[in-house]
Amino acid sequence: MINQVVILSLRFILLVLLQVLILNNIELSGYINPYLYILFILLLPVQMSGLMVLSLAFVLGLVIDVFSNTPGMHAAASVITAFVRPTWLKMIAPRDGYESDAVPGIQNFTLTWFLLYASILILVHHLALFYIEVFRFSNFFQTLFRVFSSSIATLLLVILSLLFLNKAKEKR
Repeated sequence: MINQVVILSLRFILLVLLQVLILNNIELSGYINPYLYILFILLLPVQMSGLMVLSLAFVLGLVIDVFSNTPGMHAAASVITAFVRPTWLKMIAPRDGYESDAVPGIQNFTLTWFLLYASILILVHHLALFYIEVFRFSNFFQTLFRVFSSSIATLLLVILSLLFLNKAKEKR
């Protein structure tokens, strides 16, 4: 239990620092904004209580909002993602269900399963974030293009991060 708290705390701090110091300064063509901090929500244990997941997502989004000067946008998008997560996990659950200590990831599940899991949650997060940001439907398709392009960039970054972490674990 203590080990899990330490790992979650370090992951939280590392992802927030990466996001606010490096990734918030990347904007390609005005359409691609990678948001790697969502990896924290994606990698929370499957059996973690819904209230805890929602609370952690809110705190994560709020911290990103404070450093990004975006009042509540990331907090709202993170909470929406955390709210959708249990339903999505039930929909794509393996036939035998999840183990009690299962953590979604490439090392515990197949790459196909993780791509399906992560892509939908990233898409939900980005839909909420970008439509809250513009707060109108006059540029609907432009915003939708931004959602899809940023979702693809974020998904690629998530997969690369997990592959990098797995290689680092194998070397130890």
